[in-house]
Amino acid sequence: MADVHTIEQRSYNMQQIRSTNTKPEMLVRRFLHANGFRYKLHDKTLPGKPDIVLPKYKTIIFIHGCFWHGHERCKYFVVPKTRTDWWTNKINTNKTNDTKAVKALRKAGWKIITVWECKLKPAKLEDTLNALLKKLS
Repeated sequence: MADVHTIEQRSYNMQQIRSTNTKPEMLVRRFLHANGFRYKLHDKTLPGKPDIVLPKYKTIIFIHGCFWHGHERCKYFVVPKTRTDWWTNKINTNKTNDTKAVKALRKAGWKIITVWECKLKPAKLEDTLNALLKKLS
């Protein structure tokens, strides 16, 4: 199946996708800050360059996009119909890297919390953030 966009349009679309300061990440960060938590962002010295690091609590929070991290049984994770092999390889590599980072961080004594993008949609946002707060308390 051919791509529905021109090469230029596809390139532009892909350039607009951010890896840091995403909307889901900002939601969690604002919530944490409003509840008195202070954190570090995208610590390059830690495996997986975690989205949020709470050193005081020895806790790492990863905010995962359902598509980019292959969230199983999630309606937001659909493998594209074009370049399927490439995308499958890309997403599986991301999942493998996630697993390696979590394993290394746990071995170093960190508590890991993963928040999925789909859990930050309006219908589930409040429950997700309250559950996050309980995990940190």
